Amino acid sequence: MHFLWTGIRQGWHLLVSGDPYLDHVIVVTLKVTAVSTLAALVIGLPLGLIIGLGRFRGRGLAQAVANIGLVMPPVLVGLVLSLLMFPASPLGRFHLLFTLHGVYLAQSLLALPIVTALTGSAVASLPAGLAEQARAFGASRPQQWVLALREARIGIAAAIIAAVGSALSEVGAIVLVGGNIEGSDQTLASAALEKVNAGQFAYGVAIAIVLFAMIVVIVAALTALQLRGGRLAAAGRRP
Repeated sequence: MHFLWTGIRQGWHLLVSGDPYLDHVIVVTLKVTAVSTLAALVIGLPLGLIIGLGRFRGRGLAQAVANIGLVMPPVLVGLVLSLLMFPASPLGRFHLLFTLHGVYLAQSLLALPIVTALTGSAVASLPAGLAEQARAFGASRPQQWVLALREARIGIAAAIIAAVGSALSEVGAIVLVGGNIEGSDQTLASAALEKVNAGQFAYGVAIAIVLFAMIVVIVAALTALQLRGGRLAAAGRRP
Protein backbone atom coordinates (compact mmCIF):
# COMPACT_ATOMS: atom_id res chain seq x y z
CA MET A 1 0.00 0.00 0.00
CA HIS A 2 2.94 2.32 0.62
CA PHE A 3 3.92 2.16 -3.06
CA LEU A 4 0.32 2.83 -4.08
CA TRP A 5 -0.08 5.97 -1.99
CA THR A 6 3.40 7.15 -2.97
CA GLY A 7 2.50 6.56 -6.61
CA ILE A 8 -0.75 8.49 -6.25
CA ARG A 9 1.04 11.45 -4.71
CA GLN A 10 3.82 11.33 -7.28
CA GLY A 11 1.35 10.97 -10.14
CA TRP A 12 -0.56 14.04 -8.96
CA HIS A 13 2.71 15.94 -8.60
CA LEU A 14 3.78 14.97 -12.12
CA LEU A 15 0.47 16.16 -13.53
CA VAL A 16 0.32 19.51 -11.74
CA SER A 17 4.04 20.26 -12.16
CA GLY A 18 3.98 19.79 -15.94
CA ASP A 19 6.66 17.10 -16.07
CA PRO A 20 8.12 17.21 -19.65
CA TYR A 21 8.70 13.45 -19.74
CA LEU A 22 5.13 12.64 -18.74
CA ASP A 23 3.71 15.28 -21.08
CA HIS A 24 5.59 13.74 -24.02
CA VAL A 25 4.47 10.21 -23.17
CA ILE A 26 0.85 11.36 -22.89
CA VAL A 27 1.05 13.05 -26.29
CA VAL A 28 2.57 9.94 -27.90
CA THR A 29 -0.12 7.77 -26.32
CA LEU A 30 -2.88 10.00 -27.68
CA LYS A 31 -1.25 10.04 -31.13
CA VAL A 32 -0.97 6.26 -31.27
CA THR A 33 -4.57 5.90 -30.09
CA ALA A 34 -5.95 8.42 -32.59
CA VAL A 35 -3.96 7.22 -35.61
CA SER A 36 -4.51 3.50 -35.04
CA THR A 37 -8.22 3.87 -34.30
CA LEU A 38 -8.78 6.09 -37.33
CA ALA A 39 -6.86 3.72 -39.60
CA ALA A 40 -8.80 0.75 -38.24
CA LEU A 41 -12.10 2.55 -38.85
CA VAL A 42 -11.22 3.61 -42.39
CA ILE A 43 -10.31 0.04 -43.36
CA GLY A 44 -12.32 -2.01 -40.88
CA LEU A 45 -15.76 -0.44 -41.34
CA PRO A 46 -15.98 -1.27 -45.07
CA LEU A 47 -14.64 -4.77 -44.42
CA GLY A 48 -17.15 -5.26 -41.61
CA LEU A 49 -19.97 -4.05 -43.86
CA ILE A 50 -18.93 -6.45 -46.60
CA ILE A 51 -18.83 -9.35 -44.14
CA GLY A 52 -22.07 -8.38 -42.43
CA LEU A 53 -24.14 -7.58 -45.52
CA GLY A 54 -22.45 -9.69 -48.17
CA ARG A 55 -23.81 -12.92 -49.53
CA PHE A 56 -20.71 -14.43 -51.08
CA ARG A 57 -18.83 -17.69 -50.87
CA GLY A 58 -16.21 -17.49 -48.15
CA ARG A 59 -18.14 -15.03 -46.00
CA GLY A 60 -17.97 -17.36 -43.02
CA LEU A 61 -14.23 -17.77 -43.52
CA ALA A 62 -13.78 -14.01 -43.64
CA GLN A 63 -15.69 -13.62 -40.37
CA ALA A 64 -13.60 -16.40 -38.83
CA VAL A 65 -10.35 -14.69 -39.87
CA ALA A 66 -11.55 -11.42 -38.32
CA ASN A 67 -12.52 -13.25 -35.14
CA ILE A 68 -9.14 -14.94 -34.98
CA GLY A 69 -7.56 -11.50 -35.16
CA LEU A 70 -9.52 -10.56 -32.03
CA VAL A 71 -7.69 -13.18 -29.95
CA MET A 72 -4.31 -13.03 -31.67
CA PRO A 73 -1.62 -12.39 -29.02
CA PRO A 74 -0.25 -8.85 -29.52
CA VAL A 75 3.25 -10.10 -28.72
CA LEU A 76 3.02 -12.50 -31.67
CA VAL A 77 1.90 -9.69 -33.97
CA GLY A 78 4.72 -7.48 -32.73
CA LEU A 79 7.28 -10.23 -33.18
CA VAL A 80 6.23 -10.97 -36.76
CA LEU A 81 6.18 -7.27 -37.65
CA SER A 82 9.57 -6.61 -36.10
CA LEU A 83 11.07 -9.50 -38.09
CA LEU A 84 9.51 -8.12 -41.28
CA MET A 85 10.96 -4.68 -40.50
CA PHE A 86 14.60 -5.75 -40.18
CA PRO A 87 16.82 -4.08 -42.82
CA ALA A 88 17.09 -7.22 -44.97
CA SER A 89 13.37 -8.07 -44.62
CA PRO A 90 10.47 -7.11 -46.94
CA LEU A 91 9.53 -4.00 -44.93
CA GLY A 92 13.12 -3.01 -44.16
CA ARG A 93 13.23 -0.43 -46.94
CA PHE A 94 10.66 1.69 -45.10
CA HIS A 95 12.81 2.02 -41.94
CA LEU A 96 9.87 1.47 -39.59
CA LEU A 97 11.61 -0.55 -36.88
CA PHE A 98 12.05 1.36 -33.60
CA THR A 99 10.13 4.36 -34.89
CA LEU A 100 6.80 5.94 -34.03
CA HIS A 101 5.51 5.17 -37.52
CA GLY A 102 6.23 1.50 -36.90
CA VAL A 103 4.22 1.72 -33.68
CA TYR A 104 1.36 3.30 -35.64
CA LEU A 105 1.39 0.37 -38.05
CA ALA A 106 1.57 -2.27 -35.32
CA GLN A 107 -1.29 -0.84 -33.30
CA SER A 108 -3.40 -0.25 -36.42
CA LEU A 109 -3.04 -3.93 -37.31
CA LEU A 110 -4.10 -4.87 -33.79
CA ALA A 111 -7.14 -2.59 -33.90
CA LEU A 112 -8.21 -3.58 -37.43
CA PRO A 113 -9.67 -7.03 -36.63
CA ILE A 114 -11.46 -5.56 -33.61
CA VAL A 115 -13.32 -3.04 -35.76
CA THR A 116 -13.86 -5.50 -38.62
CA ALA A 117 -15.19 -8.37 -36.52
CA LEU A 118 -17.42 -6.31 -34.24
CA THR A 119 -18.79 -4.25 -37.13
CA GLY A 120 -19.51 -7.39 -39.14
CA SER A 121 -21.34 -8.97 -36.20
CA ALA A 122 -23.34 -5.81 -35.48
CA VAL A 123 -24.41 -5.41 -39.09
CA ALA A 124 -25.21 -9.10 -39.52
CA SER A 125 -27.56 -8.93 -36.52
CA LEU A 126 -29.75 -6.27 -38.15
CA PRO A 127 -33.27 -7.31 -39.30
CA ALA A 128 -33.03 -9.47 -42.40
CA GLY A 129 -35.47 -7.34 -44.40
CA LEU A 130 -33.72 -4.04 -43.81
CA ALA A 131 -31.47 -4.21 -46.88
CA GLU A 132 -34.29 -5.50 -49.06
CA GLN A 133 -36.54 -2.64 -48.01
CA ALA A 134 -33.78 -0.13 -48.74
CA ARG A 135 -33.25 -1.61 -52.20
CA ALA A 136 -37.00 -1.57 -52.83
CA PHE A 137 -37.01 2.17 -52.20
CA GLY A 138 -34.20 2.60 -54.72
CA ALA A 139 -31.31 3.02 -52.29
CA SER A 140 -27.87 2.68 -53.85
CA ARG A 141 -25.23 0.42 -52.30
CA PRO A 142 -23.46 3.33 -50.53
CA GLN A 143 -26.84 4.45 -49.15
CA GLN A 144 -27.49 0.92 -47.91
CA TRP A 145 -24.12 0.91 -46.16
CA VAL A 146 -24.85 4.25 -44.50
CA LEU A 147 -28.22 2.90 -43.35
CA ALA A 148 -26.58 -0.24 -41.94
CA LEU A 149 -23.95 1.83 -40.11
CA ARG A 150 -26.65 4.03 -38.62
CA GLU A 151 -28.80 1.12 -37.47
CA ALA A 152 -25.80 -0.77 -36.06
CA ARG A 153 -24.26 2.30 -34.40
CA ILE A 154 -24.39 0.85 -30.88
CA GLY A 155 -22.33 -2.18 -31.89
CA ILE A 156 -19.97 0.00 -33.92
CA ALA A 157 -19.52 2.27 -30.91
CA ALA A 158 -18.52 -0.83 -28.95
CA ALA A 159 -15.95 -1.60 -31.65
CA ILE A 160 -14.51 1.91 -31.36
CA ILE A 161 -14.31 1.62 -27.57
CA ALA A 162 -12.53 -1.71 -27.88
CA ALA A 163 -10.06 -0.32 -30.45
CA VAL A 164 -9.31 2.71 -28.27
CA GLY A 165 -8.87 0.52 -25.20
CA SER A 166 -6.48 -1.72 -27.10
CA ALA A 167 -4.35 1.25 -28.14
CA LEU A 168 -4.23 2.75 -24.66
CA SER A 169 -3.27 -0.48 -22.92
CA GLU A 170 -1.04 -2.23 -25.44
CA VAL A 171 2.56 -2.98 -24.41
CA GLY A 172 3.97 -6.10 -26.09
CA ALA A 173 3.70 -5.16 -29.76
CA ILE A 174 4.71 -1.56 -29.09
CA VAL A 175 7.85 -2.60 -27.21
CA LEU A 176 8.88 -5.14 -29.86
CA VAL A 177 8.28 -2.85 -32.84
CA GLY A 178 9.07 0.53 -31.31
CA GLY A 179 11.78 -0.49 -28.88
CA ASN A 180 10.17 1.48 -26.03
CA ILE A 181 12.55 4.36 -26.71
CA GLU A 182 12.20 7.19 -24.22
CA GLY A 183 11.49 10.51 -25.91
CA SER A 184 10.51 8.83 -29.17
CA ASP A 185 7.79 6.15 -29.25
CA GLN A 186 7.19 5.35 -25.60
CA THR A 187 3.55 5.24 -24.51
CA LEU A 188 2.11 5.37 -21.01
CA ALA A 189 1.70 1.60 -20.82
CA SER A 190 5.23 0.85 -22.04
CA ALA A 191 6.66 3.65 -19.87
CA ALA A 192 5.06 2.12 -16.77
CA LEU A 193 6.62 -1.23 -17.68
CA GLU A 194 10.06 0.34 -18.09
CA LYS A 195 9.90 2.15 -14.75
CA VAL A 196 8.85 -0.99 -12.90
CA ASN A 197 11.61 -3.02 -14.55
CA ALA A 198 14.09 -0.32 -13.51
CA GLY A 199 12.96 -0.59 -9.89
CA GLN A 200 11.29 2.85 -9.93
CA PHE A 201 8.05 1.47 -8.55
CA ALA A 202 6.57 4.76 -7.35
CA TYR A 203 7.17 6.35 -10.74
CA GLY A 204 5.70 3.30 -12.46
CA VAL A 205 2.61 3.41 -10.28
CA ALA A 206 2.26 7.15 -10.94
CA ILE A 207 2.32 6.59 -14.71
CA ALA A 208 -0.11 3.69 -14.39
CA ILE A 209 -2.52 5.88 -12.43
CA VAL A 210 -2.34 8.57 -15.11
CA LEU A 211 -3.01 5.91 -17.76
CA PHE A 212 -5.97 4.56 -15.77
CA ALA A 213 -7.44 8.04 -15.42
CA MET A 214 -7.05 8.63 -19.17
CA ILE A 215 -8.75 5.33 -19.97
CA VAL A 216 -11.66 6.13 -17.64
CA VAL A 217 -12.20 9.60 -19.12
CA ILE A 218 -11.96 8.56 -22.79
CA VAL A 219 -13.98 5.36 -22.48
CA ALA A 220 -16.62 7.10 -20.33
CA ALA A 221 -17.04 9.77 -23.02
CA LEU A 222 -17.36 7.15 -25.76
CA THR A 223 -19.80 5.13 -23.65
CA ALA A 224 -21.94 8.23 -23.11
CA LEU A 225 -22.09 8.70 -26.88
CA GLN A 226 -22.96 5.02 -27.30
CA LEU A 227 -25.82 5.25 -24.80
CA ARG A 228 -27.08 8.43 -26.43
CA GLY A 229 -27.11 6.62 -29.78
CA GLY A 230 -29.10 3.80 -28.19
CA ARG A 231 -31.71 6.19 -26.81
CA LEU A 232 -32.03 7.88 -30.18
CA ALA A 233 -32.48 4.52 -31.88
CA ALA A 234 -35.16 3.52 -29.38
CA ALA A 235 -36.95 6.83 -29.84
CA GLY A 236 -36.88 6.39 -33.60
CA ARG A 237 -38.60 3.00 -33.34
CA ARG A 238 -41.50 4.30 -31.27
CA PRO A 239 -44.81 4.68 -33.14
